[in-house]
Amino acid sequence: FIYLKSYANILCCTCGVPIAPNPANMCVACLRTQVDISEGIPKQVTVHFCKQCERYLQPPATWVQCALESRELLALCLKKLKSSMSKVRLIDAGFLWTEPHSKRIKMKLTIQKEVMNGAILQQVFVVEFVIQSQMCDDCHRVEAKDFWKAVVQVLQTIFPFWLFSIIEVDEGIDFYYGSKQHAQKMVDFLQCTVPCRSKASQRLISHDIHSNTYNYKSTFSMEIVPVCKDNVVCLSPRLAQSLGNMGQVCVCIRVTSTIHLIDPRTLQIAEVDGNTYWRNPFNGLFNPSQLEEFIVMDTDIIRDQKLGAGAGMRSNKHTLAEVWVQKTSEMNTSQQYHCRTFLGHLLNIGDLVLGFDFANSNINDEYLNKMNPHHVPDVVLIKKSYDRSRRVKRRNWKLQEMARDREGMDTDDERQYQDFLEDLEEDEALRKNVNIFRDASKIPVESDTDDDGAPRVSLAEMLEELSLTDATGGEGADMMTD
Repeated sequence: FIYLKSYANILCCTCGVPIAPNPANMCVACLRTQVDISEGIPKQVTVHFCKQCERYLQPPATWVQCALESRELLALCLKKLKSSMSKVRLIDAGFLWTEPHSKRIKMKLTIQKEVMNGAILQQVFVVEFVIQSQMCDDCHRVEAKDFWKAVVQVLQTIFPFWLFSIIEVDEGIDFYYGSKQHAQKMVDFLQCTVPCRSKASQRLISHDIHSNTYNYKSTFSMEIVPVCKDNVVCLSPRLAQSLGNMGQVCVCIRVTSTIHLIDPRTLQIAEVDGNTYWRNPFNGLFNPSQLEEFIVMDTDIIRDQKLGAGAGMRSNKHTLAEVWVQKTSEMNTSQQYHCRTFLGHLLNIGDLVLGFDFANSNINDEYLNKMNPHHVPDVVLIKKSYDRSRRVKRRNWKLQEMARDREGMDTDDERQYQDFLEDLEEDEALRKNVNIFRDASKIPVESDTDDDGAPRVSLAEMLEELSLTDATGGEGADMMTD
């Protein structure tokens, strides 16, 4: 025999309805009339919203960005009720649909609480959040024309493309910050990145005599050395002697926290830091727009180059050579130029190379005008020239950039951008701190005629671009069916 244990029904002590036994001896309807577990929880709450920046106030003084019916907005609303819900247990919370312009947010809450004699009661109710407009401190300062606490003034005649992208500047640019600490980070970044000198000042805006607090506006003036990569410079005799008796006419091959120089006649290299530069300043003799194209007519590698006493280090990445070149614009003449170059490992007869023409240029430089004319080269070669259209077609990588109007290949901005991409391909040290992504839209076509020796970015240096698609279609559907 199997005995089944059963309980007899009892009558509700209030309305007399048969119910299963419970600690309160009352039905659910009567228990709800006696106890309201949502008592003390406000049914209407105010939420402050800034219309200018579209952020919500999270007490006491934090403004956060939240989309409607988002998880962030749900957490912000529940924090408004946290203190009043300390004696109940939250089971579920969700939004109820409201008109987006109604200035109302409705949330349905499900809570539980232990009531009479250990009985657990569950209740569902709605809390309405009223959105009130309030301007945040940041927007208030913008409207009051007092939106910045510190400014970093960056001054330089020539701006490297990688530092300021394609921003149009006239000898300088100002960066405004809401706090002095953020401006100081920018100053530290510049000091660690490029040779520069700085000055700091501050101006008193207001003073509270009761709390003894001061309101200052700080200004940081950063002056960057006016020398960029591929510039030709003329050093002072004193500086050239201190750098290992190198020639006065040098080429800047890289700018990091120091200026890297190379002597095209001897392959001597030297580094000039910011302090040394400001004690012995020098400027670029040419602008990048003055680069001219030459064709190599003859070349001769110099194997044994003896340096004088006290000479500095020589470059192991370059090869010294004597070359005869002719301008591509003067191919109908017999005018040729002889010079020494550090590009002997790259140049062959018939190659195109970019350089500066000293012989036919009028240069006004203090140190260059005092040099012996026999020590001034006719031409200084800077870099080998490759077919740009072929390089663009073969380039299977890209950079992440902000959306902008691509006005074609003939604008100055686009040419500077292409120069920057070519510098990344040619300089491994420069692209070390740059994220390069594989361009899936380009399928590189390899052929023997396209291989002109132009440097490339290896596949190991490229990153895969992250793409997020809806899980119900596209790539997401394929992932779910695998």
